[in-house]
Amino acid sequence: IEADCGGACACSTCHVYVDPAWTEKLTPMDDMEEDMLDFAFEPDPARSRLTCQIKVTDALDGLRVQMPEKQI
Repeated sequence: IEADCGGACACSTCHVYVDPAWTEKLTPMDDMEEDMLDFAFEPDPARSRLTCQIKVTDALDGLRVQMPEKQI
């Protein structure tokens, strides 16, 4: 997973689709991330997130994400 901006939420190269079983376990998306997803390839309002904005904790052990086809 690329993150050209280094985690500053200034690009959408780390865009992924979060497995539906995990979406409720993530912290809510803030306005900045939501705005940046407008520039992502085929964002899905229910599953799209920027990985640079996901705080990884033990509670997310096993988290599954899928990269958009264009980013592979």
